[in-house]
Amino acid sequence: MLPPELPPLPALTHAEGELVDRYLEAVDLLGRINPARGRDTYGSLRAAQALVAKAGALRDALTLMHDRGEGELHAATLARALRVLDGERRAAQVTVPPEGSP
Repeated sequence: MLPPELPPLPALTHAEGELVDRYLEAVDLLGRINPARGRDTYGSLRAAQALVAKAGALRDALTLMHDRGEGELHAATLARALRVLDGERRAAQVTVPPEGSP
């Protein structure tokens, strides 16, 4: 049996797609760095080192949008894209887990 089909991504400009992708990459790394969820210093260190490059890529995506005259973030559309790409679960890794969680 096949898993349920995901909803389609909303229509995004290339720059918006880059923004969403780079943002989620940074969120994933922050989740790996989160000391409340981490397992070892080496993995956290590697994620922190990678975060520097990903932050630069995120900045570049926003710069491209700005340079192209895309001065407004369409939050509802971008939020839909983030949900389709499992952004809620991924961003939850950045938060402090509830008391008593493993």
